[in-house]
Amino acid sequence: MSRLAAAAAAAAAAAAIALGCAAQPERRADAGRLMSELMSGTHPVGGPFELWDPAGRRVALADFRGRLVLLYFGFATCPDVCPTDLAIIGQALRELGAAGEGVQPVFVTLDPQRDSPAVLREYAAAFHPRFVALTGGEADIRRVATSYKVFFEKVDLPGGSYTIDHTAYTFLLDREGRFVTLFPPGTPVDRLVFMLREQLEAAR
Repeated sequence: MSRLAAAAAAAAAAAAIALGCAAQPERRADAGRLMSELMSGTHPVGGPFELWDPAGRRVALADFRGRLVLLYFGFATCPDVCPTDLAIIGQALRELGAAGEGVQPVFVTLDPQRDSPAVLREYAAAFHPRFVALTGGEADIRRVATSYKVFFEKVDLPGGSYTIDHTAYTFLLDREGRFVTLFPPGTPVDRLVFMLREQLEAAR
């Protein structure tokens, strides 16, 4: 197993543990299947996709060709994991300085019902001004998330509200949009910066 593959497997295991604390048994089975596909190395991860930005413009993964992509799936009312990871991405880009222009951060909402265009625009920009926030129909989002082996499920809460259980990875894609590795929740900023610099230099 390569170093990047080993890192991805460790990250996947960490995220699985985090999800397993909240998910019901039937949902854990679905999450486990996606996790197994991700860790096996025998299933493709990711691929071309098209969603919409807050202005209603269609955005394709191919639009970012020539830049590394940090891809994150979450939702704006996520209480802790999402804002923590998105803040880490933003800080990593700031620490990269000018080299950070070669990295495109992308946030895909898992909650299109509540994450309106106005909410998405403000939420993503709070972490870094170059964040691209994407949304779409529920079927479109599920198709993209599943291609990256991301599990998510709406969970009803007392009082009529709900939250989203989801696996929380930060995906690193190369300049052609191909999966390179993933980072578990709470990955230290310096680790992320190191990996990004390594990829930026390797692609020169």
